[in-house]
Amino acid sequence: MVDRVGVVQLDSVNVVARAHYLPFFARLGNYPKELADWLGWKSGEMVEYWAHEAALFPVERWPLFRYRMEKNWHWPSMDRWMSENGETMAEVLAEVKKRGPLRPADLDNHANAVRGPWWDWSDAKLALEALFFTGQLTIRDRDNFIRRYDLPERVLPPAVVRRRVDPDESLRELLTLAARHHGVGTVHDLADYYRLKPQVAAPLLSRLAATGAIEEIEVNGWKGPVYADPEARLPRAVRGLALLCPFDPVVWFRPRAERLFDFHYRIEIYTPPAKRVWGYYVFPILLDGELVGRVDLKADRQAGTLLVRAAYTEDGVDPARVALPLLTELETMATWLGLTDVRVEKKGNLANRLFIT
Repeated sequence: MVDRVGVVQLDSVNVVARAHYLPFFARLGNYPKELADWLGWKSGEMVEYWAHEAALFPVERWPLFRYRMEKNWHWPSMDRWMSENGETMAEVLAEVKKRGPLRPADLDNHANAVRGPWWDWSDAKLALEALFFTGQLTIRDRDNFIRRYDLPERVLPPAVVRRRVDPDESLRELLTLAARHHGVGTVHDLADYYRLKPQVAAPLLSRLAATGAIEEIEVNGWKGPVYADPEARLPRAVRGLALLCPFDPVVWFRPRAERLFDFHYRIEIYTPPAKRVWGYYVFPILLDGELVGRVDLKADRQAGTLLVRAAYTEDGVDPARVALPLLTELETMATWLGLTDVRVEKKGNLANRLFIT
């Protein structure tokens, strides 16, 4: 699955489960969640960095982001903070070198500090983040989802730490990977996968097409240029239902989801309740290769219940077609989360169908 998607986005929202667990569930079903944590931080196979936002990805691709680490490409406020706080960064880096992997709280009013409380928590946190962003530190693991920072040479394979990649080569490889993961995409689709600027990606994609690394194609209704992975194959049919979290690669670039599926999707966590259209934490429903509806879900762990706060089908989709496979998937998700029940609230044109199925 990691080879297929390349990037597993991280997010602290835990309404159903933390974001990195959910793309695995969408593709694998009822797998042990601890396997995702083991793969991400214990196996040595993946590493964390700002790939598509904060994300896990195969460890051998870490050198492809050195250009980002060294140029501080899109974080002006962090650049300013680093230019004004070089001494704090040096002190924090020295502490990690001396003491081993540290959380931000481990640096708060450190009792052995010669100068007493030489920074407050926010300074420690910002210094660790800056050192992580610039590649001087990496993430060893997470303790209750809180990062523990360490030196790259103590976490990553020596060959990965030593490898240097020309920035232009890095960008070309990332765009080639984006084409493999998406299969087909516009310049904006492929640039977004690893958070590249479209104006930078466009000429590189054209060059990659000229070499045969990717193919330039036409897609009805899409404004070109459009590129495809030469190894991509269109299946005769796609069967099955999956629930996609807001951070799933199928839907994380909203313009692509709308162009592919005619599905307008926005995360409404930060929208005031009265202004929400669909709900707080909404999962698009992928059925037989189409986005056919959406469900607003919440894991009520205290009650042992998976709450379906609202359930809708898209215009023109028969709720009867969606109800049974959706209910089956919701029951599987509840079991996966260690919950004992599914409770459906009567909101949305699909909700009543879930009661009578």
